[in-house]
Amino acid sequence: MSRNGDPALQPLAAADGEPAFAELWQAQVLAMADILVRQGLFGAGAWSEALGTALKEAEIGGKPDTQETYYGCALEALEKLIAQHSDINYAEMTGKREDWKRAYLKTPHGQPVELLDK
Repeated sequence: MSRNGDPALQPLAAADGEPAFAELWQAQVLAMADILVRQGLFGAGAWSEALGTALKEAEIGGKPDTQETYYGCALEALEKLIAQHSDINYAEMTGKREDWKRAYLKTPHGQPVELLDK
């Protein structure tokens, strides 16, 4: 139970009592996919197929069967579906992610991350 006594504010746990998500971004990927399905950007079947394809490609590529691999595949599937069903360009989207990653790695601990235009 959380400090204020509200169990709804507790981190989501799996059946074994461990946290369901190792990192916040993992929960955000699934939440974003759910929202986009509900809003009709793509269907649940398309989401399932894209995630299955990404997982199969990871398996063929020899990636380990871990939570990190699963959520990485979920992110990849989500990005591809967004690019297929919107005006957002996949190459630009992945490039922007790399820009944020570089900015994050260059930022001293405790400082805000700033993405500067190239």
